[in-house]
Amino acid sequence: MSKKDIVLDAILTQGSLPLFFYEDSQVSLEIVRTLYKAGIRVFEYTNRGAAALANFTVLKKAQQEEMPDLQLGIGTIKTAAEATVFITAGADFIVAPVINPEVGAIARQYDLLWIPGCMTPTEIHTAQQHEAALIKLFPANILGPEFMASIKELFAGQLFIPTGGVDLNIDSISTWFKAGVCAVGMGSKLISKNVLENRLYEQLYADAIKLTEMVQASK
Repeated sequence: MSKKDIVLDAILTQGSLPLFFYEDSQVSLEIVRTLYKAGIRVFEYTNRGAAALANFTVLKKAQQEEMPDLQLGIGTIKTAAEATVFITAGADFIVAPVINPEVGAIARQYDLLWIPGCMTPTEIHTAQQHEAALIKLFPANILGPEFMASIKELFAGQLFIPTGGVDLNIDSISTWFKAGVCAVGMGSKLISKNVLENRLYEQLYADAIKLTEMVQASK
């Protein structure tokens, strides 16, 4: 099985993709350890600050030493240069808020999954033209599950994941799955500013377990 297929399979099996960025590398590491302990096996760190690359390197080292079965991706990749830097640092997959065909081409070159962000049917079509196996609906809080349900028939067989706009409750999660997504992205609704700033690892552990239970019940 190719690296791309392994990661895609892990996302489909897990049915969720937790994601976050935090300036402090040790807090970032403890968040990932906590999620891993709760059973999370595929995860996105976002390229949202000056410390992103240094922190990602810390996470990658820990992944290799402690969490060999964790798929560690990088998000908010908009340029070919960013993609190359993080792939060199060991990113297992690439997530983007936009469609940049150059990023898609680099991901293909390394046999990595590329998940571009789309907001319109035209963008979804463009992403398909560039072989996006999984497409991120973003920002999903603006689009809503109704958008997913409306375009599902237009893009039969295409896999979608919403990011932003998925709440940590069974109603929200099940509504998205019923609309036709294959997994849900979970950012600040799971890994909140409060959890990060106050190091609420036990709360995060409990919420991650709850997320998995709700996802499995909704799939």
